[in-house]
Amino acid sequence: MQRRSLEGRHALITGAGSGIGAAAAAELAGAGAKLSLLGRRLEPLQATAQTTGGEVIQCDVTDADRIASAFDEARSANGPIEILIVNAGIAESAPFHKMKREAWDRILATNLTAAFECAHQAIGDLLKSDSGRLVFVASVASLRGVPYAAHYAASKHGLLGLARSLAAEYAKTNLTVNAVCPGYVDTPMTDQSVARVSEITGRSEGDARSAITNMNLSGRLVDPAAIANIILMLCLPLNRDINGAAVTIDGGTSA
Repeated sequence: MQRRSLEGRHALITGAGSGIGAAAAAELAGAGAKLSLLGRRLEPLQATAQTTGGEVIQCDVTDADRIASAFDEARSANGPIEILIVNAGIAESAPFHKMKREAWDRILATNLTAAFECAHQAIGDLLKSDSGRLVFVASVASLRGVPYAAHYAASKHGLLGLARSLAAEYAKTNLTVNAVCPGYVDTPMTDQSVARVSEITGRSEGDARSAITNMNLSGRLVDPAAIANIILMLCLPLNRDINGAAVTIDGGTSA
């Protein structure tokens, strides 16, 4: 059934080279979507493309001019953008009294301002589609405070605010705007967090990983494929009445 398929629809995914972005590419390709795969590093994007197909487009999402040209490249390859998955993001940690303005600017530029730029570039296409879909990959940090990561939590709170505002603004159109809010996920970003915690605290990497994993109430990291499955669900034409949602995927931590 077409309502349960994305056959022929153009989906653009940022941060598509690994983790949640690569998993989302696999799910959307499996449902028949045409993919544009954006990211900073070429090799991971090419690896994703090998298994999912799609147009590889190297793009630093903190560069507004490059976003504009990359989205034009995506349109040239696959037509108007009907689905946009804003996934690219970074995480850092530091005590607030030691946090540098440079770190604040870097996090906000990647996690929030770039999301604005991507949504702004695609909004015309999305509104013309009979089933436009915009999904922001946010975080449980969108819903609560995070010690030692004030800049990250602020960026993710802003991202959820952007998603809910666009959902309300375009509620009477064919566009839906939603956010997924994962806990700690089994991705390279979490590996980097483990390394930072180990370096800062002097713990072994094994102890640091256990500490982070246990921040999910389930005591395990979230599988990126599970998040990708939710993203796919939100993108289906059938689910036109899911709008403005913040779907938590964290093993019950936010319950």
